[in-house]
Amino acid sequence: MGSKEEVRERINISDVIGEYVQLSPAGRGRLKGLCPFHKEKSPSFQVDVEQGYFYCFGCKAGGDMFSFVQRQENLSFGDALRKLADKAGVTVETRYGEKTSRDLYDVNAFALAYFRENLSGPGLDYFRRRGLSDETIERFELGYAPDGWDGLLKRAKARGVNERQLLDAGLMSENVESGRIYDRFRGRVMFPIRDHLGRLSGFGGRVLGDEKPKYLNTPETDAFRKGELLYGLNLARERLKDTPSGSSNGGDLIVVEGYMDVIAMQQAGFTGAVATLGTALTAEHATLLSRLGVAGLSLMFDRDEAGLKATLSGLDQVLGAKFRVRATSVPNGKDPADAIMSGDIEAVRRALAGGIDEIQYRVRAAAESFGTDTQDGKRKVLMALLPRMQNLDPLDEGAEQMRAHACELLGIRPAALLDWISSKAKRKTLSDTQMVGMSASRGEEDHELALLRQILVNPGLLAKLDGQTPWRNQMVGKVMLAAQGASSPEAILELFRGQPEEQLLIRLLFEGRDPGTLSRAGNEAYEQKVQSYAAAATDDIVVGLNIDSLRGEVDLLKSQIGTAQAAEQMVMLRQISELQRAIEAEKRSRRNN
Repeated sequence: MGSKEEVRERINISDVIGEYVQLSPAGRGRLKGLCPFHKEKSPSFQVDVEQGYFYCFGCKAGGDMFSFVQRQENLSFGDALRKLADKAGVTVETRYGEKTSRDLYDVNAFALAYFRENLSGPGLDYFRRRGLSDETIERFELGYAPDGWDGLLKRAKARGVNERQLLDAGLMSENVESGRIYDRFRGRVMFPIRDHLGRLSGFGGRVLGDEKPKYLNTPETDAFRKGELLYGLNLARERLKDTPSGSSNGGDLIVVEGYMDVIAMQQAGFTGAVATLGTALTAEHATLLSRLGVAGLSLMFDRDEAGLKATLSGLDQVLGAKFRVRATSVPNGKDPADAIMSGDIEAVRRALAGGIDEIQYRVRAAAESFGTDTQDGKRKVLMALLPRMQNLDPLDEGAEQMRAHACELLGIRPAALLDWISSKAKRKTLSDTQMVGMSASRGEEDHELALLRQILVNPGLLAKLDGQTPWRNQMVGKVMLAAQGASSPEAILELFRGQPEEQLLIRLLFEGRDPGTLSRAGNEAYEQKVQSYAAAATDDIVVGLNIDSLRGEVDLLKSQIGTAQAAEQMVMLRQISELQRAIEAEKRSRRNN
């Protein structure tokens, strides 16, 4: 029996998936739970225990236990097989010439033993001067790479580890001209770097003096990809789901700048501290952290407020879409490790409780850059915020909060903003008319929908329109244009069969028909009344549209008058006066009718 089939025989798929997903019965031979691959509130993820497969009816992910582990842990098939084989107690034969990441982990483990053996002396003295306890030094497996060019190389030769393996793991460097092989890490304290599963991927080394470079990492290998790794995550993830956000005992992650910051923070009880490996947070980091259930990120850097704002401003959109993000720093320019070593843990705690919220910062920065006193300023604010607002997934709380902030700041109706964002024909710019139409004080689109509803009841009313109405709702305008000459609601519906407008028309048709008149007698009475009030209702709606259009022009002129020249201001005032008289005339027309 092959190793894959033997693993299947020994392990039940429900036991594998049950380590990541809380499963409950869902019928004979089936279990269900919340999908780990996308956010959801009701379970659409199912496991067929008898067949040995899983499937999510939400995101369409599916496969066997091996593909589940591959996807969940971001592993190759070979590594997923070996992980499950270890769990099942099955030996996996490696084919001749096959190179696996397991080889790199084993070589790194050999090197770690060497670094740990050499910790006593300058390395241990350094860590103790930095205030680390023996327990912390042991927990983070800290070590020391002695001075010398071939200490690790000699140990490797004595233990049967060849030069090729050391080079592949990034533990050796090679002189291109002479071909000489020598130790990459020399005279440095060593920080083992494990991935989120605890596998030893590589190392970071720091000099004890002022030599350059101050920090040196393992180069990119099959096991060490710095854009996917976070230092300390293997320890921080233990309590991610067990403690509330903002707690010093864990919860949401705290992203700091250096290895010592992570170690000092975790030693002080801030066990959610992690660090990137000299890179910004990446989309790969976001995918991994989202899968691990991280809800929020606090970015704690040794910077002033301008630096923190720059950090938030340059933050990848995908990170903001997945997490609540705040930026903060320890007062007086200290880094977290120095603050903790000096005993000022409260300063760190206060910093974490404050900071700059990513959502609020983006909205405020856009408003400060473009202003909100003019339609042009509001338009630029909306366009700047659009990339972060356009995710309509109800589980993206950040996008929802940003839309709410934008509506409050700019005086925009939430429904109008959503319509614009969700429109497939979204323009790169917004006209002044569109901006006025989105205003929270306007009800033009509601009037337009009411008019369309009335025409669906009696298409003959189309003849009352002069074709000059400036429709705010693009979909209404499209229907009104296409429906010219239609004699029945069915004819209008037929024009849009299978198109996006069809659902809107069906909804309006249902709203236009009184649900209480579904009986034959009631329906006949309803039809008799239609002709008597439909024309008057249409007149009233058209008058309302005219008034709203005039008001929009008044608002636009008022917003521009403050920045106009004196002569232009007089002209604008006269135009406003004339428009207001026209509005009063339209109101009198409505009352007289």
